[in-house]
Amino acid sequence: MRIRFSASTYGSCYNTVIPIHACRAVSTQGRGGVHHKEFSTVTLTGSQIIACELVAAGKDGVRTVSPLDGVELDPAVRSATHREIDQAADAAGSAWPAYRAVPPAARARFLRAIAAEIEDLGDTLIDRGYRETALPSARLAGERGRTCAQLRMFADLIEEGSWVDARIDTALPDRTPAPRPDLRRMLVPLGPVAVFCASNFPLAFSVAGGDTASALAAGCPVVVKAHSSHPGTAELVGRAVMAAARSTGMPAGVFSMLHGPGRSVGIALVEHEAITAVGFTGSYSGGRALFDAAARRPHPIPVYAEMGSINPVFVLPGAARERGDAIAAGLTTSVTLGVGQFCTNPGLVVGIAGDEFDALAAATGRTISNADAGVMLNTRIRDAYVDGIAALGARVAVEQIAMGRGHAGPEQGTGDAGAGGGRAALFRTSAAALLEDRSLAVEVFGPSTLFAAARDRDELMALARSLTGHLTCTVHGTDEDLAEWGDLLAILEERAGRLICNGYPTGVEVSAAMTHGGPFPATSDPHFTSVGTAAILRFARPVTYQDFPDVALPPELQEANPRRILRLVDGEYTRNGFSRGG
Repeated sequence: MRIRFSASTYGSCYNTVIPIHACRAVSTQGRGGVHHKEFSTVTLTGSQIIACELVAAGKDGVRTVSPLDGVELDPAVRSATHREIDQAADAAGSAWPAYRAVPPAARARFLRAIAAEIEDLGDTLIDRGYRETALPSARLAGERGRTCAQLRMFADLIEEGSWVDARIDTALPDRTPAPRPDLRRMLVPLGPVAVFCASNFPLAFSVAGGDTASALAAGCPVVVKAHSSHPGTAELVGRAVMAAARSTGMPAGVFSMLHGPGRSVGIALVEHEAITAVGFTGSYSGGRALFDAAARRPHPIPVYAEMGSINPVFVLPGAARERGDAIAAGLTTSVTLGVGQFCTNPGLVVGIAGDEFDALAAATGRTISNADAGVMLNTRIRDAYVDGIAALGARVAVEQIAMGRGHAGPEQGTGDAGAGGGRAALFRTSAAALLEDRSLAVEVFGPSTLFAAARDRDELMALARSLTGHLTCTVHGTDEDLAEWGDLLAILEERAGRLICNGYPTGVEVSAAMTHGGPFPATSDPHFTSVGTAAILRFARPVTYQDFPDVALPPELQEANPRRILRLVDGEYTRNGFSRGG
């Protein structure tokens, strides 16, 4: 089958015949009971994608290792050269004027086309993701659904158009002592964005994940730095983006994808003068390195880095007394979900010392002890987790309460990786010890959590005040608890981007009201979210047009309001147009 794509008026250089290796779609029953379309296997190349073209040149390739069985996976992945990094960034810079001018409806078609291309990969994508990450296929299928839903969500957002936050103050020529000029303000695209893929979400926070979707929606070309843990999955999705760009006639430089170490390829990308912003999800050390590199530039750029947190959970006395067993079961599910490899994993549980909190800790210990181990994403993460829980358990002020079962479930494999790396762990200490030694509260990425018992209300409040920034803070309490502990809620509001009542932090809804962010060091900028429609605001900036004639203004600011978006006109929100001076 051969499909011809023709050039468009939006600066595309395509008139290319592309072979599509696809067979007839069939309905299949995938692992986890998920139905997929199945197509013939795509031949992976380990290449870069530069300006929507596969580029085979590069340094000697390295094969990723499957965490399931330690087997090296083909193909060898070539690290991008400095020349390729420059080509990708320069192509994004060249594409930006044309891409930002693409009408929102056409950009929306592009985003929806990416989602369709990803879905059309069928089981090929799920199978490769499973081999590279050990994430169960049902989880990967769900993540694929989230990824495609995000793309379509942003398509709907920009098609409707009110996200640009148009504000109009019409002229007041007769105002004294000084006239007011005609002022019209809206958000415009920031420029080419570098996106760094996350290890723990090979789809939703990777090549076509939320950072890429929101940047493309805003009108910004994207250069993706693929994650070394799942390069094959990255290539499959990258080729889907490439195909969508071609089929919808986008400028060639709208998308590129590079392989290679973050400390070299990633830093070089962030330092490139064409890049105007960075989206990152990963470790504190990685995010801080990119932030520092961006700040050293002659013209610094924003880095929106989500760097994880321990997501404290406070269990108030009434809740511990009335439903301790239920809280214990929910905590264990949250701690062990995805082998604990979520940035919202609850790593600290705080309560008042006494029989109720002791019973909660014991009940959680029983459920943790019955939790099966799982294979972690890669050997580096596994080794760091094993070392982390060993170091925590060796601390004088820390007691190990429970350790999960040392074997993995049937789909996650039964090798040493699961037995040694994915075991859940529960520890206990005192609030006094945490206040004395803040290093006890450092994130251990994996299925573990630490209980901390406070002697009294004052000590619990002191611990809350000592917290740094986190993505989430959770409070379990009865109505009476919540009324009594309002001062605790006020403290936690200052330390997290999302507050959760009587629930668990794992599970991040993709919606308009979601905040997935938080004060430093959870993120590098607490003003923004990386999940939900507000994520687009990271990649736009405000511009005010003063005294421009209507014909020279963007449609969003013209008097007739041809797009019928919601605008703030002279202090009132309206979708109606108006006449200048009337």
